[in-house]
Amino acid sequence: MSGESRMRFAILEVKVMSGNRQQSMTSFAAAAAALLVAAPAAAADPQTVAIFKDWTVMVQETPNDRTCFAIAEARDMAPKSVNHGEIFFMVATWKSGVAKGQPSFRAGYNLKDAPAPVIRIGSQKWDMYVSSNESFIESAAAEQALVAAMRQGADMRLSATSSRGTATNYVFSLSGVSAALDRAREACQ
Repeated sequence: MSGESRMRFAILEVKVMSGNRQQSMTSFAAAAAALLVAAPAAAADPQTVAIFKDWTVMVQETPNDRTCFAIAEARDMAPKSVNHGEIFFMVATWKSGVAKGQPSFRAGYNLKDAPAPVIRIGSQKWDMYVSSNESFIESAAAEQALVAAMRQGADMRLSATSSRGTATNYVFSLSGVSAALDRAREACQ
């Protein structure tokens, strides 16, 4: 499967999460799937808008909203001996304002709640909370701080634990992220 095809698959499954872990909103995937089944022409496939080095900007149109993503695949995964599945980090914005600049991590396996997934950029660190195979930042202020650090950093490291107890580590290049974030924001204004 090509990188673009994998990213299209990932976008169809993204969730909108509020700042509090218990206030999960309807899964974008369920809405997209329902629209695709009920009215195949109603929801367009995610479209690649631009590529900026290691980051891709994609847009998903539905009858009621537009979702814009800056998305990247992990460039390094450990341990090498396990099947990680598809690993993505994305920052999503909904034109409706449901969420703006929402960072999330998507694993190809279910994640364990504890220890919480952790993102590191330089000496800064952010704890995440888990929702199945995804993880999110707890507060809007922490989301904004993470996105600001992404713009300044060279790479982002993420550690997580699978539901089976396997400790995993990922590295995401931040090359091109600033331009991708700007373009995604513009696409959803």
